[in-house]
Amino acid sequence: MNLAAQEYLIPIHEYLEGEQRSEIRHEYLAGRVYAMAGAGEKHNLIAGNLFFHLRAAVRGKACRAFISDMKVRVAQNDAFYYPDVMVTCDMQDTEPLHKHTPCLIVEVLSPATESIDRREKLAAYRMLPSLRYYLLASQNQRRVEIYRCDGDGKWHFEIVEIVGEVAIACDGFTANFSLDDVYEDVPL
Repeated sequence: MNLAAQEYLIPIHEYLEGEQRSEIRHEYLAGRVYAMAGAGEKHNLIAGNLFFHLRAAVRGKACRAFISDMKVRVAQNDAFYYPDVMVTCDMQDTEPLHKHTPCLIVEVLSPATESIDRREKLAAYRMLPSLRYYLLASQNQRRVEIYRCDGDGKWHFEIVEIVGEVAIACDGFTANFSLDDVYEDVPL
């Protein structure tokens, strides 16, 4: 008789405790953990440039910008992800290990994660009632894709390519930056 191997689903508290001790970051989806691949030079430069401009935009405001090591919790999907950049303006969002009410999330696309960022994460992030913007930045060309939720809860899609500006107006701060800002010092 064949016995199917039983899969062990990790409870959230074990995942969070393990992440504090682990040298490798893991994303969590309904009891399963997935190790995250390291990012390359272009990925880091783009994420750093975006964080720099967003951090400048939220200075002195009731908002905080985070880069890559802060998790976002999507309770509706029983998931924790590590976005490349995130902004929250909810002063009640005080959990030190993760945030649950971001108004902006940015993912820098890479070959290993692009399909996840475009499908799984897009669907999951759009479940967050606080989210107003989801940006996908290419690391192979000057291109930022913007998913924006309007006041009626409808999502709109826009692409900014080669030249142009990205404008964010989100719960207590505004940010405007050009593709030159996003891709500064990035070898393309």
